[in-house]
Amino acid sequence: MRPTTAALDAMVAEAIVDAYDEYEQLAALQAVIEDRLALPFDTVVLGVTVTVTTVQFRSGGGIVALCGRGRHRQAIGLLDLPVLEPAPEGWAWVEAYRHWAS
Repeated sequence: MRPTTAALDAMVAEAIVDAYDEYEQLAALQAVIEDRLALPFDTVVLGVTVTVTTVQFRSGGGIVALCGRGRHRQAIGLLDLPVLEPAPEGWAWVEAYRHWAS
């Protein structure tokens, strides 16, 4: 079940309470997502199953998911990952990030 707008607003407010600018807000959101999102998990990108092993904040790139399949690795914007069914534990924080970014 997707969180309500009010719940997403509250989650964002909790994550960025001490952040002064957009850069600090992104870093704060990344820290919360990394702390609360159950990793690793599998998802599908362009029809291929990949494993998300971690999330990182990249200057100029927002928050990215580091995805792998076999020996191949790729950073994909967290906003570009498909919504998962069922979602891994902590996925609501990804939804909060999407809400903040919209």
